[in-house]
Amino acid sequence: MRRALLIFGFVAGLAGPAARTSRAQSQASAQQPPQAPGTGGQTIDGVAARIEDDVLTESEVQELGAFQRLVEGQSKSRSELIRELADQWIVAGEARSAKYPRPAQTDVDRAYAAFVQQFKSPEEFQARRAAAGLTESAVRRLLEQQIYLAHFLDFRFRPAAQVSDAQVEAYYRQEFSPKLKARGQEIPPLSEVEDTIREVLVQQAISERATKWLDDTRERLRIDIEAHGGGS
Repeated sequence: MRRALLIFGFVAGLAGPAARTSRAQSQASAQQPPQAPGTGGQTIDGVAARIEDDVLTESEVQELGAFQRLVEGQSKSRSELIRELADQWIVAGEARSAKYPRPAQTDVDRAYAAFVQQFKSPEEFQARRAAAGLTESAVRRLLEQQIYLAHFLDFRFRPAAQVSDAQVEAYYRQEFSPKLKARGQEIPPLSEVEDTIREVLVQQAISERATKWLDDTRERLRIDIEAHGGGS
C-alpha cells in the first residue's frame, strides 16, 4: 500500500499546488463488458475479485499493471494489483460519499503535460506508453483518477497531520543536512527550507494515517479474489 500511496502522491504533485483546494464501480458499470487496456474495444470477460456487492475486473488489473510499468518500469503481482484496486475502491467510495469534486480538466491537462516531461523526450514517452499497451486517452483517464484519489486523501488527512517546529528542526539536522553534506552540496539555512521540510513531513503523516485507515477498513470488507480468468 505504501507504494500505491507514493504513486498517488507522484501524480497528484504533477497537477501543481493550485489543484489542492475512484472509483467504486456502480452496479450498471459492473454489468458492462470490460475492455483490455488500450485496445479500443477488445472485450475480456473475467472477474478478478468480488468486493462487497461489486466486482473488480481482469481488465482493470491489467490496466493498473500497465500504468505501473509506465510510471515505474515494472508492475506488481496480480494479487498486489487487486489489493491496490480494492484500496482505490475504498478511497473512491469515501470521496463520492463526501461529494468531493473531480479534478478540473485544466489540472488534468497540466498533470499530463508534466507527466510526459518526466521522460527523456516525448518520443520516449510514446514508445513506453505503446509498449505498456496504453492509449493516450487511457493515460489521461488514469492520471485523472489517481489525482482524484490523492487529493481526497490529502483533503481527509491533512488537518490531522500537524508538524511541530521541533520536528522540522530535527529533520533538518538529522536527515536534510547530512544528505546534502554527503553529496558535497551547500547546506542552506533552515529558514530557507523550513516550508519545504514541513510539507515533506506533512505528506509523510498523511501517508501513515491513510495507510492505517485503509488497513482497518479493508479488514472489515468482504473481498474474494477469483482465480485468474474467473467468470462473472
